[in-house]
Amino acid sequence: MAVAGWAYWHLDHNIQGVDIDHALGDDRPRERPAAASSPAGPAAASPLPTGAVNILVLGSDSRSGGRNAALGGGDSGGARSDTAMVVHVDPGRTSATVVSIPRDTLVTRPSCPLPSGRTTAVAYGTMFNSAYEVGGPVCAVKTAESLTGVRMDHYVEIDFSGFAGLVDALGGVSVTTDEDIDDDKSHLHLPAGTHHLDGTRALALARTRHGLGDGSDLGRIGLQQKLVRALLERVSGSGLPSDPAGLYRVADAVTGSLTTDTGLDSLGELTDFARSLKGLTADRVRTVTMPVVPAPSDPNRVVAKEPAASRLWESLR
Repeated sequence: MAVAGWAYWHLDHNIQGVDIDHALGDDRPRERPAAASSPAGPAAASPLPTGAVNILVLGSDSRSGGRNAALGGGDSGGARSDTAMVVHVDPGRTSATVVSIPRDTLVTRPSCPLPSGRTTAVAYGTMFNSAYEVGGPVCAVKTAESLTGVRMDHYVEIDFSGFAGLVDALGGVSVTTDEDIDDDKSHLHLPAGTHHLDGTRALALARTRHGLGDGSDLGRIGLQQKLVRALLERVSGSGLPSDPAGLYRVADAVTGSLTTDTGLDSLGELTDFARSLKGLTADRVRTVTMPVVPAPSDPNRVVAKEPAASRLWESLR
């Protein structure tokens, strides 16, 4: 019991929470009405949620800590959202849509509150991933909501070391690439074909862009979506629920590098949320990219393609 208690305390204290609801107040898209919940089990204290939910998931390029520095280089300042996805889970929580937002998308970044009590200035025609850099998770959520018109019910951020650790704790993932990848910047060199990747190489695959196609962010997003599906398939087939040691390794790898909103910042809340998704399998997850076109002001950047982008976001509200 003492070991179990320590393990719970350790995992629970790994998670960092950000009170996004308090920081943003009422200046947000309309909240979805609460849906009915399902029983969590005979010994459960509260029922599990079953309603639709939208989650902003960011992969951060923070270099804080030795493991992150080794994986990404640079210093701990000026971190940006290296990867951004809006995960929409449908009512009943047995199917989902994952929408990637290219980090090079030019947006109007709204004024965001800062922990100091000050606010950032509105910025026009700036890259989407700059929001995290100037205002952290709160500004990332506000910018995503401004771009999409979709209220983000939750926020989840994982850094380099957390992603690599998750892949390693799962025993690696298998991904098929359609073309050779030769990228000195990400230190990744793979011939076309199927590869079983450890955490370091899976992270390199998620970040590579210079050795693929035209070097744009759109080619990299395709690889990231393959990794998402590979991770889901790995989790589904890993037998983790019956393997306490394996489950602990995965939980320790993830929670040690995880930042969430205050609705998910405890082990109990995360566990209940994960259990509410037990019917969601990899084959019920659709991955898409926000429709974009080259930006008129800069051919190396993109802007949302209308009205296709608005129609996509409307389907997730």
